[in-house]
Amino acid sequence: MIGMLLRVLGDEYGRPVRRTVALMSAAAAAEGLACALLVPVLRALLGSTPGDAWPWLAAFGAAVAVCAVLRYRGDLTGFRAGTALLRGMYHRLGDHLARLPIGWYSADRVGRLSVLAGRGVLETMGVIAHLLPPFLSACVTPLTIVAVMTAFDWRLGLAALAGAPVVVAVQVWAGRSTAAADAERAERDHEATGRVIEYLRAQPVLRAGGRTAERFRLLDDSLREVERASRRAVRSALPGAVGLAVAVQAVFTALLVLGAHLALGGDVGAAEVVALLVLAARCADPLLSLVDLGGRLRGARAELARLDAVLRTEPLPEPRRPVRPTRHDLEFASVGFRHGERVVFDGVSLTVPEGQRVAVVGPSGAGKSTLLQLLARFYDVDAGAVRVGGVDVRSIGSDELMSRIAIVFQDVYLFDGTVEENVRLGRPEASAAEVRAAAAAAGLDEVVARLPGGWATEVGEGGARLSGGERQRVSIARALLKDAPIVLLDEVTSALDPENEAAVQEGVERLMAGRTVVMVAHRMRTVQRADRVVFLDGGRVVEEGTPADLLRRGGRYAEFQAISQESGLTP
Repeated sequence: MIGMLLRVLGDEYGRPVRRTVALMSAAAAAEGLACALLVPVLRALLGSTPGDAWPWLAAFGAAVAVCAVLRYRGDLTGFRAGTALLRGMYHRLGDHLARLPIGWYSADRVGRLSVLAGRGVLETMGVIAHLLPPFLSACVTPLTIVAVMTAFDWRLGLAALAGAPVVVAVQVWAGRSTAAADAERAERDHEATGRVIEYLRAQPVLRAGGRTAERFRLLDDSLREVERASRRAVRSALPGAVGLAVAVQAVFTALLVLGAHLALGGDVGAAEVVALLVLAARCADPLLSLVDLGGRLRGARAELARLDAVLRTEPLPEPRRPVRPTRHDLEFASVGFRHGERVVFDGVSLTVPEGQRVAVVGPSGAGKSTLLQLLARFYDVDAGAVRVGGVDVRSIGSDELMSRIAIVFQDVYLFDGTVEENVRLGRPEASAAEVRAAAAAAGLDEVVARLPGGWATEVGEGGARLSGGERQRVSIARALLKDAPIVLLDEVTSALDPENEAAVQEGVERLMAGRTVVMVAHRMRTVQRADRVVFLDGGRVVEEGTPADLLRRGGRYAEFQAISQESGLTP
């Protein structure tokens, strides 16, 4: 497990762990050596001259003091390392997640990742501070005592050493017998967490449909499965706990019998046998603690394995020699792309000259949003190439590429902070005057004027304290502040009321001015502002041309617009 922990932490954070392990191991060995001094102490006390025990008692006291200092230093180092590594692990996990392709973030993975990033990281990093000291003590101290016993009497030492494989075998067997039950319990925990989140998020729908009783039943069923899985996990761990206790007691009994035999035969003095049996008894406590430690370590190891799997997921590769494009025209060259088993694009080719506006239209599922995501390199294409300024996006550094692109989505996510902090995400180093100018261009200034805290108003998680139109204005102001030469718009006004749509559209017009724009849109008012329209369907470009030309042709685009007008979706 320590090897996996070091791999997960990486070289930068692995060094403090190695230092902590070495210090804790030294403390455990010192504890075993201190216990070994009980042999001469007891031999002197039980002998004919008890006064000879004083020097040994002084040595025992000094050894205990050294052990206490090492233990204190080891525990302190463990807590400090655990705290530092917890912070470092969050940074490492966050940096890695930021480089993974967007397609990796399925709904199931996001739920599991939220649990892993919270409880999972805390549990795995807590191993260093809370589980590593007793585990090393349970392993190193008994081995040190067995080595001392061997030095005093090789027969008792070898007998004690022979019990080590038995204890290890029982631990391995216990781990294997509980692995399936532990995995099932973890799976049920994840499912129950998902049910709780689903139940809370679905409250408006459930109450409107009068289905709260059914949802309670589903949640209760999930929680009952957690209870059953926990019981099975406890029952599967019980044989291992009993087996370890029996094994330890059997080894101690064997040592007791052997010691009595040697003492009765005159081969070893009674005082030495008593002292050595005291050492053997001292080994029993840490060995028996392996029952509890083993279960907790297996749980932490399971979380560590899941964390390791995430960190070993390959991110999108960065170019070895990044190229900086000098233009901002866009090109799809025979692009093929699959999402899972579904073919999204099959040989799509199109160009967007620098400074032009292209509207992407098509039925749901045609891949319109995916086209924008490929331009921003949220995914890599399976065939062909996506180019910016004639350069394949895979040859452009991620930071360089994103510095040239501003994206405004239909569903805007705002971070839990102030309005100004969310706008500044576009360009954190911008001056206050630049932030205010971007806000005015996006129509956000009038929103800020009526907010009780002005620019310092907290927007809440996801922007929950703002309306949809207000969140969209923040997003446009953020994009304007970024001042990127390429703008990608994904149906930014489709879910807004007429008043907000008009205000947002003014901000969008300012955002698009003089820039290369690709926008996904359905509304005629938005499409008519485009220089060219691309109609996607079936993974291919079906039609392409100016809005007026496509309407005159009476093809798929004209048919699509007619249906939208009849349904009232296109004003």
